[in-house]
Amino acid sequence: MAQIAVIERKCTGCEQCVSACPFSAIDMIRGKAQMNAACKVCGLCLKQCPQGAIIRLETKVDSVDKTKWSDILVFAEQSEGSLHPVCLELIGEAQRLAAGKDQKVKAVILGGHVEDCARELRHYGVDEVHVYEGEELSFFRADAFAACVEDCIKKIKPSVVLVGATALGRSLAPRLSTRFRTGLTADCTQLELKANTDLVQIRPAFGGNIMAQIVTPNTRPQFATVRYKVMEAPKRMEEEKGEVLRQRMPKAVRDSRVKLVSTEPVPKAANISDAEILVVAGRGLQKKEDLELVRELAGLLGGEYAVTRPLAEKGWESNARQIGLSGRTVRPKLIITFGVSGAIQFTAGMDQAEHIIAVNSDKDAPIFKLAHVCIVSDLYEVLPQMISKLKEKEA
Repeated sequence: MAQIAVIERKCTGCEQCVSACPFSAIDMIRGKAQMNAACKVCGLCLKQCPQGAIIRLETKVDSVDKTKWSDILVFAEQSEGSLHPVCLELIGEAQRLAAGKDQKVKAVILGGHVEDCARELRHYGVDEVHVYEGEELSFFRADAFAACVEDCIKKIKPSVVLVGATALGRSLAPRLSTRFRTGLTADCTQLELKANTDLVQIRPAFGGNIMAQIVTPNTRPQFATVRYKVMEAPKRMEEEKGEVLRQRMPKAVRDSRVKLVSTEPVPKAANISDAEILVVAGRGLQKKEDLELVRELAGLLGGEYAVTRPLAEKGWESNARQIGLSGRTVRPKLIITFGVSGAIQFTAGMDQAEHIIAVNSDKDAPIFKLAHVCIVSDLYEVLPQMISKLKEKEA
């Protein structure tokens, strides 16, 4: 792993590195530059230091024998006997990556009663389904789930492990990568598999300003999490394929110190990721009360409403309604945006929509480069007219 260091005897305290750092990651202590925890190892300070006092340190890692690791393993998340849709998308992506590379697609599923889910996975072309079933796994315990998936990985040695970026997956994946002392890339938007089985993990970085390509060539397996609605799920086949392999419960599951005391179901809320029609409010909205217009239009269209990050940060809506890198990824058939500028932080979460209509008073707004229909106008003129026309049609 790389890190930035300062050679104090060379540092003259000119502070040019401090001015160059976009992350405020350099402090001046007793007239010398010193890196703090905010450093992203971007290397800009190296180019700015006239004394050559800043250096990059690289940790050398012995390369793993890649021939001993092959195939792609998908963690098939399920809840109350139903597969989470993201695992089907991961299976589709795994099949795309494996095509022509002599790699199999395998899945691992855990739970109290998952026989039906395991059988359902076979309709999606999975070569092997590894099942860990028992009452001990009827609810999520991080240590128990990690122990089971760790056991599966040690048995089949997959080159790549894909996990959905759900609340459960974001808890499980880091624990697994730590156990295997390997890398994990979160919230990938694209994946590519090289001929030597190195996984190119592509995701937005630095606030969405660049698309980083991350590779972990010296360790295996390679872990990546992917958000729901980013990849394409395969079509369900009538016939079943592959085999179901039942695995013995690891001892660590029985030894878990986490015990279930009680449960309380949380009422299901609307999920904008599943909506086929979305109406989105952006920074152009002048006050919180105006969200009612957006809600009304969404209701008339039979869809859901959403917001951009600035409105969520103002507290006008919860993160569950936010689209973007720090919110939800969506792929609706129709999305209509009002007062949305189109920053990459937002567009990265909705650029796969089938039809995009954008309303913005700024003709140079970036959203117009993405939209299929562009309306250069004040949202307070267009939005009420849309609502009025729809009401007339219903009358």
